[in-house]
Amino acid sequence: MLQGVQTGSSVSVRLEAVPEPLRPGVQALTYAVLRHLGEARWLRDQLVPRRPPPAVDALLLVALALAARMDGGMAGEVGAQYTAFTLVNQVVEAAKRQPRARAQAALINAVLRRFLREREHWMEALCQASPRQQPALLNVPEWWWQRLEREHGAEVAERIVRESATAAPMTLRIHPRAGTPREYLEHHLRPAGLDGVCNGAHGVTLQQAVHVSRLPGFQEGWVSVQDAGAQLAAPLLVQALQQSLPALSRPWTVLDACAAPGGKTAHLLELGVEQVTALDVDPARCTRIHDTLQRLGVQARVQAADAADLAGWWKGETYDAILLDAPCTASGIVARHPDVVWLRRPEDIDALARQQRRLLEALWPLVKPGGVLLYCTCSVFTEEGAAQQEAFLSHHSEAAALPAPGHLLPLHLSSSLDEGDNSPHDVHGGVSLKPPLRDHDGFFYALFRKTP
Repeated sequence: MLQGVQTGSSVSVRLEAVPEPLRPGVQALTYAVLRHLGEARWLRDQLVPRRPPPAVDALLLVALALAARMDGGMAGEVGAQYTAFTLVNQVVEAAKRQPRARAQAALINAVLRRFLREREHWMEALCQASPRQQPALLNVPEWWWQRLEREHGAEVAERIVRESATAAPMTLRIHPRAGTPREYLEHHLRPAGLDGVCNGAHGVTLQQAVHVSRLPGFQEGWVSVQDAGAQLAAPLLVQALQQSLPALSRPWTVLDACAAPGGKTAHLLELGVEQVTALDVDPARCTRIHDTLQRLGVQARVQAADAADLAGWWKGETYDAILLDAPCTASGIVARHPDVVWLRRPEDIDALARQQRRLLEALWPLVKPGGVLLYCTCSVFTEEGAAQQEAFLSHHSEAAALPAPGHLLPLHLSSSLDEGDNSPHDVHGGVSLKPPLRDHDGFFYALFRKTP
């Protein structure tokens, strides 16, 4: 699995080849290693003079990441689950079963035994190394760290990296027919032996993730799994419509331009938007949109199409509002997908920014005068956020920026789940987030209104 990531293949793609009963365990182990891959690489470089072949290197890195966390040596989420004997034995046996690694099973054995003998020394050296001088120790590529530092400053950049290394919790979006988040928490979750805290206007963040089958009313459409930051999109758009268009203009027509897997489309419908068109370029992902809507008991027009290629789908209609959740680096959701930092390359940002601009320019003419467009990305890079907003406004005098959160930095510390007074994180881009978000991924939101 790790070898696949190091050669450019995502964990989600690789997991499709894993027997379903084994997937949760394989994913958890892989994610745990990826969250400490930079540290494991640093240890490997100290212990092995020459870089081993890819198959051997992957096994060695997995073993070092696990061995370093024994007895809480690395602040990881897995903890001490393996004895030294078990770890060494299993990794060596795994090497012997792989033709490309079999010849170097002895090397793996020797390196691991040396590390375990000298573990205290190496862990002390690891702790004394400066993360800012050795970005790998922050478990991100050097270019990733440098870009965050340049755009956000060293202190904020380090916070982003460290909090993204914490596994994100499970947050639910509560359908209005199930009551308020507090009502669902008190009357359904807690009686079912589950607990959490209210998070934002429509969310509940669980203390511990569970299979959706354990969520009361899941099959009935009472609840969906959706990050608290992502839950801002639909309310922002609905509020803008309420303020920008008279009540007599309803039913509103809304286009969700990059809709899969359908969470934001469904949220719009839950909030009373009557006519939603959902596009996605991937037909298979459109099937996921259909499945989502069917479970929730709501309907939308779903079509497989490239939103920027108007000739392929557009029939000349205009929309009261457009939601553009544009393709991006996913740098704001590393806590959920730790392979992202190791899969992305510096040039990906420029390529994705061009795609975002292409979508913005293609879709803006489809907004009715007086209508609104909400642009968002799950990114913390300014080129995919604030820079896009500035460039768009500079080229469109008929576009006015409405108050929007701007960049929401990822917040995944356990302390963020404490209920209490608003914090500075509750105000973004001049927008007060009430109720405040207590835990969320990294996002960017910009809201544009077309001059009537």
